[in-house]
Amino acid sequence: MENNVNKKLIMTFKTTDDKTVSLSIDDPRDDINETEIKDAMDLVVSKNIFAPGGADISNAVSAKVVVTDTTPYDLVL
Repeated sequence: MENNVNKKLIMTFKTTDDKTVSLSIDDPRDDINETEIKDAMDLVVSKNIFAPGGADISNAVSAKVVVTDTTPYDLVL
């Protein structure tokens, strides 16, 4: 059995109708830093290219890198 490790950068935003939306990026660089993430999130807000549910993204709320380590088991006995 081989473990499967996945990493995602999850960026959370607020929309103009006061809802929370998240954008995720698979396999972010290991050396990514807060400044780069903040700059990317500011770019998403300023370019206004996403309109989830018809509302514009108004501001960045938070970001996190989530690492998931999955261990599959073969239950055939």
